Amino acid sequence: MIKKVELDLGGKVLSLETGRMANQAGGSIVIRLGDTMVMATATTSKNRRPGIDFFPLLVDFEEKLYAIGRIPGGFFKREGRPTETAILTARRIDRPIRPLFPKGFRNDVQLVITPLSVDQDNPPDILAINAASAALTISDAPFDGPIGAARIGRVDGEFIVDPTYDQVMNSDLDVVIAGIEDKISMIECGSDEVAETDVLEAIKLGQKKIKEVIKLQKELLKKTGEKKAEFKLYEPNEKISKYVKDKSGSRIEAAMGIEEKAKQMEEIDKIKEELESGMDEELKKLASESPADVKNVINDLQKKAVRKAILEKNKRPDGRKLDEVREIKCEVGVLPRAHGSALFSRGDTQVLTVATLGALGEEQRLEGLSPENSKRYMHHYNFPAFSVGEVRPLRGPGRREIGHGALAEKSLLPVVPNEEKFPYTIRLVSEVLSSNGSTSMASTCGSTLALMDCGVKISNPVAGISVGLVSEGNKEVMFTDIQGIEDFFGDMDFKVSGTKKGITGIQVDCKVKGLSIEIIEKALKQAQVARMSILEKMLAAIGAPREELSQYAPSVQSIKINPEKIGAVIGPGGKMIRKITEETDAKIDIEDDGTVLITATDPEGGKRALKMIEDLTFEPKVGSIFKARVVKIMAFGAFVQIAPGKEGLVHISEIAPRRINKVEDVLKLDDEVIVKLTEVDDKGRNNFSIRAVTPEDKEKLKEG
Repeated sequence: MIKKVELDLGGKVLSLETGRMANQAGGSIVIRLGDTMVMATATTSKNRRPGIDFFPLLVDFEEKLYAIGRIPGGFFKREGRPTETAILTARRIDRPIRPLFPKGFRNDVQLVITPLSVDQDNPPDILAINAASAALTISDAPFDGPIGAARIGRVDGEFIVDPTYDQVMNSDLDVVIAGIEDKISMIECGSDEVAETDVLEAIKLGQKKIKEVIKLQKELLKKTGEKKAEFKLYEPNEKISKYVKDKSGSRIEAAMGIEEKAKQMEEIDKIKEELESGMDEELKKLASESPADVKNVINDLQKKAVRKAILEKNKRPDGRKLDEVREIKCEVGVLPRAHGSALFSRGDTQVLTVATLGALGEEQRLEGLSPENSKRYMHHYNFPAFSVGEVRPLRGPGRREIGHGALAEKSLLPVVPNEEKFPYTIRLVSEVLSSNGSTSMASTCGSTLALMDCGVKISNPVAGISVGLVSEGNKEVMFTDIQGIEDFFGDMDFKVSGTKKGITGIQVDCKVKGLSIEIIEKALKQAQVARMSILEKMLAAIGAPREELSQYAPSVQSIKINPEKIGAVIGPGGKMIRKITEETDAKIDIEDDGTVLITATDPEGGKRALKMIEDLTFEPKVGSIFKARVVKIMAFGAFVQIAPGKEGLVHISEIAPRRINKVEDVLKLDDEVIVKLTEVDDKGRNNFSIRAVTPEDKEKLKEG
């Protein structure tokens, strides 16, 4: 039976429906706003897979181009690997949902979210979060929801809840939040150097929308009457747990007090070896049946020790003060042949970022559900295993790498000059060389330095920092610049990037149900103070963008031609533009308005390409004087060429000041002559004169 609930959102109707589609899934929802419809299904496995020692939640956002009435490009004509937008949307769904499952729950849960129709007005991503929550809420999964999600924009100083695509494009603020009724568990923000107070105001406004959506989901739950199933939660074996705690509990707590990371891990490894070698036969048998138990008990004791030291003594694992940032080191120009490069280190976290410039035609083409079809500024983030001292096969970027790259990209985008001011495609690559917390914010700092080293005239330098949290009951302790162990055992990773003027990016992850507005406000203030100190150290390394681009960067020349002449530059079947490219090794990009951009690594090649295009599009004016070459002789006159493709007739009567019998008496093929354009007839043909050229004309030609 179909069950449906609706909510009026300022003239738009938001509806949740179940019972019409995908009824064999554990929970199925179709959410609709305008003509945008998204289906979300939630399915939970009945039994736990053997050997699983984590919560296997899988979230897939499946973009289908039929939703916008398009056929996929390429040979196969079907959707392939998920786009970056799809991956980022899946991460936005995963992060606020994951903390709401019980500790020890190990059954597989899969969320599949499919946009069925997208109206190019209402984006599907916020609907996807709300639909996923509703699907879990009416399913038998032990989900302690529901949650709600909202997007806040700001156009002309006015905040807008759930703005349209067009409004987002014109907004100086794009805040996406999700959470339960009274707390926020996920924040993503991109903004044009917006003040912390304004971002906080947007979050408060979004929280009102979240409450309405949660209320709607609860209404649907009443109609469905679904009840939660009983699932067995994972707990380590009692005997193994007691053995580890009794034998090594105090040693583990002491080890976590060692401030040097390498020595700390060395001591923990030694404890593990001694525990395993000291087991009797019964314990060995129990450990072989559940091999993760020893590790999980040790991890739990490590977590308790770290959190206890922070909560009771304000003591961090490395001995820093709560608001202290690790030592910052900045180097620029570290790679001699790169267009721009920087090495940014914060404690044990080290990132090498490299900037590369290319022609505008090298921008990334996008094929997704968004109206955006290309981007010229890209940031790619790589996290190899050696950065954490591990051995692992090298594969393509995972969801984490995509997410961190997108955050750093979003953080710098507001300060990057537009293509009118800087007609280049820009690619940044951040290589994580050493990781101990907040590599995404290190990548953001490295990006600023690399762009400045490259000579890109960014409007303001951007820095980023992360703020952590440990909470227990009513006790809450926040700390700046989290390292890996604080992230792993803490409750929050609150990343903020921005300039001296304001915020450009935020990403917040929670391991608790959510954060109060008070914590969010405090985190923003704490991050602002740290950001200013990091910016000072960055500017000490390079105070402003370099005046000149690297000698290895391509040069870009621009010329404006008559749009009607675009065809002459391209040539039949692209013959002419291919000829220019092959002969000069330059890349040519032509806009519809007649703007031609010539990108070349060899300056001389760029100049030749420019001259060829100027010659092809040259439009002579009556009265102008030219040097010309005789290319054809006829009985009635001579045809001369003033530029490639630009020819005209000198009638026999215009060759000499006196009457001549034959053209050949005065001119022969390949003669160079000076001519004046006397007429362009109604068919566009040029008529020249030699005898009309005066001595003054010849002098002007020499001078200019």
